[in-house]
Amino acid sequence: MTDHASSPFPAGEQTLQRIASAYRNGDMAAVIAMAQSLPAPEAAHETVRLLLGLALHANGRDSEAAACFRRLVQEYPAVPDYWNNLAITAQLSGALAEAGQAFGQALKLSPGNAQFHHNHGLLLARQGRWREARQCQFDAVEHAPGFIDARLQGALACHVCGDLPGEEAMLQDVAHWPPQPAEQALSLATMLSARGEQSVAFDLLDKAILSRGEEGLFHAWRITAMRASLHERGNRLDKARAELALLPLDAIAALPAGHEPVRCRIWSVRATLLAREGEHGDAADLWQYVLDHAPLAELRVAAAFGLAAARDKLRQHKQAWEALQLAHVLQCEGVRHIVPHLLDEHAQSLPMAGHRVTRRAHDAWSALPAPRAGQSPVFVVGFPRSGTTLLEQMIDAHPDFRSMDERAFIYDLIERMEHVGQAYPDDLATLQADETRMLREAYDGMVAGVLPGLGHARLVDKNPLNMLSLPMMARLYPEARFILCLRHPCDVLLSCYMLPFRSPSFMTLCSSLPRLARGYVQAFEQWLSHVEVFAPRVLEWRYESVVSRFDEHIARLGGFLGIEDTAPLARFAEHAKAKGYISTPSYAQVTQGIHRNAVGRWQAYREHFEPVLPILRPMMERLGYEA
Repeated sequence: MTDHASSPFPAGEQTLQRIASAYRNGDMAAVIAMAQSLPAPEAAHETVRLLLGLALHANGRDSEAAACFRRLVQEYPAVPDYWNNLAITAQLSGALAEAGQAFGQALKLSPGNAQFHHNHGLLLARQGRWREARQCQFDAVEHAPGFIDARLQGALACHVCGDLPGEEAMLQDVAHWPPQPAEQALSLATMLSARGEQSVAFDLLDKAILSRGEEGLFHAWRITAMRASLHERGNRLDKARAELALLPLDAIAALPAGHEPVRCRIWSVRATLLAREGEHGDAADLWQYVLDHAPLAELRVAAAFGLAAARDKLRQHKQAWEALQLAHVLQCEGVRHIVPHLLDEHAQSLPMAGHRVTRRAHDAWSALPAPRAGQSPVFVVGFPRSGTTLLEQMIDAHPDFRSMDERAFIYDLIERMEHVGQAYPDDLATLQADETRMLREAYDGMVAGVLPGLGHARLVDKNPLNMLSLPMMARLYPEARFILCLRHPCDVLLSCYMLPFRSPSFMTLCSSLPRLARGYVQAFEQWLSHVEVFAPRVLEWRYESVVSRFDEHIARLGGFLGIEDTAPLARFAEHAKAKGYISTPSYAQVTQGIHRNAVGRWQAYREHFEPVLPILRPMMERLGYEA
């Protein structure tokens, strides 16, 4: 809010001076009483109206405050601050359309005002218009790079939109930000946890500024619950339990109905930890409570997916499927303003699957200098939920290899090409030696940002959907080793359907089994076509065979990668536990070792798969699976 008037304060008018003095002293009740007692001519003065509007806003009387600012913008339409004040008070009083128009006018009059851009972004976020909100915060930061509130809100908008590079840019140097109010610290901790920056998240929570009274107490509870969640996410279950034991659960359960947000957030953490401990019935009860009572859509979505997982573990398959269907409905409602074009059932959620390099086009590629196999990454690919994380942790357990968790660096290289006007994949054919060298150097730089001590260890680049970018990997690293993870397609689809993915495009892809089945087939059609063209060195890693003949496949893997001592590979579960944070949804499963529980899981839901089997069957046969 802006608290200065554009017209001069009339000299000698003691009443106006007393109003201004009361405002400066924070006595908003006195400001309101004096201003409203003035005769009409004095009450219409610009300064009186401004101070009255600000005082009404400070007292939560935003409808009345908006009326004051509405009159001010009518009389002084060239003052951008009055438009901004009108926008804020109109927004708080529920007049969102008027607020948006007022922000537009304020920015038209003062386009370089970072605060106006930030305020407008807050309104758009409230309306669920996250892409527009993100751009507003980007504009605010462009005009004021040190504007931390805009950076934080911009990062939140990027987080919702699945814009990981944008989120990273907005959170640059977040570890050096000053202490944040509790609500902002909790938001930052949520984002940082998803990025694997748990130590920074803990530090921000430790420094969070708590308000006094009930609100401060609730924030302290939420911070404790968030700490428990961070420990659970890092597979430190004892510490998670210890944090949760600090909470007065009986008092939280007894909170009146108006406090559902804090109760539901804490219940969500409790449910997650109960599920990790195998208490799926109790977890289901808590998830059901959150689903029924949470006022926030994000909590209801997580609760629906959590409830489905718990019901599945309890073999309550009908209830599990009902919860899944609700989860996807809720999730799609949340992305309506982010990727509306992807909500159509037949929209292309995997645009990279449409890129093809034919044998004839590949024959035109010139030979270029490239690293040998030992200096090239090991690429682990496959459709998501095919066992890629398990394999990654196996290889990472060997001292001669290092994985960097799931990164989209190959896709970043494709974007670099496109940013300089080179079409992918067509212009791979015309790349020169210095261009491929610069692309590899860019890749190495991104890797060094997450694995600064790689040294002589070989890099493991595990990103399942890198399978859609084989032409780029083959151009830069023609002698690289590829490991294709395979699992029964129906088990893969079920596992994808049961998870709340963050990426809006993959979220919408997984919103129905038919759409997911088509995406699976498109991905493998492209992969198999490119394998014929590029003839890469590929090891097929079939999940069902690995769990039944583990030692045999460990030996095959060692031979493929040139590993003499394969003993560390077999100790991957211990390695995963010690590693702590693992970014993918499999972070808990990979600490449990090899088991057959996930094999044939889809059969419990066969009736729902029958309609999509005709889509999958030809590809299933090519991959060696039966329905």
